[in-house]
Amino acid sequence: MEKVIDIEDRIPTLREKRRKRTNKKFIFLITLFFVTLFLLLYFQSPYSDIKTINVKGSSLVGEEEYIKQSSLQVGQSMWSFKEKEIEDHLKELDWVKNVEVNKKWLTSVEIKIEEWQKVAYISKQNGFYPILENGIIFNEISSNAPIDAPIFLAFDDNEMRERLLKELADLNPTVLSMISQINATPTESDPYAITLFMNDGYEVRAEITSLSEKLNYYPSIVAQIENAGEYEKGIIDIEVGTYYRSFSEEYAFKYSEENSEESSDIDSTNYDNNANTDEQEVLADE
Repeated sequence: MEKVIDIEDRIPTLREKRRKRTNKKFIFLITLFFVTLFLLLYFQSPYSDIKTINVKGSSLVGEEEYIKQSSLQVGQSMWSFKEKEIEDHLKELDWVKNVEVNKKWLTSVEIKIEEWQKVAYISKQNGFYPILENGIIFNEISSNAPIDAPIFLAFDDNEMRERLLKELADLNPTVLSMISQINATPTESDPYAITLFMNDGYEVRAEITSLSEKLNYYPSIVAQIENAGEYEKGIIDIEVGTYYRSFSEEYAFKYSEENSEESSDIDSTNYDNNANTDEQEVLADE
């Protein structure tokens, strides 16, 4: 036989459950009220404004330029902008490779910049302009010869210049830092011929198409030359094979060639003069 529970015995238990449920709702509503009030006060107060804007990674331009381009201002609300929109806007700058914008704590914004690196300079009439690794010529003029990247001379062909930049990007950074100047020296038989002047005094003749593949061995080539007892600087040719000739040998060879050409011209002139003299004598006899 089932036990019958009097309803009056259950009333205290039901009342207790109802009271606990009411307390939970009340606590939730009070908490929600104060959180909402806090947020309203926070958004309306100076505590939600930007106090500092920090820029990291800037080199090509100053920090103020990035802050200006971002349109962020001290005193602006921390919640009046979206990080992604700022990032997309800054990435439109030719010299910017990547951007990351973050809100730090409640009053600070951090802009992390990754710029395209300078890999060379191009010489123009009024100075030297940096060339970035993406091929862009940066609009910054240096009147003095730069020392942090090689100088390009006579590279008016954009396609050739971009191809050379790709080769330089594949070079070992140590080898790249050893290049002082690169001249375009094309010929009819070799339109990609270039001449490199190195910081240690050597001259290298190469081709753009195989530059990174061969020039990465430059330190070991120089070591072999010096270990062989050659203390005079000279020309290292890596266009086809690899050979070395000292400057004295190179210029002595050129000097002898020039002298032989001059001698040939003189002999030809003397022959012509003698022929003219003989012709005049024959005419006089007649």
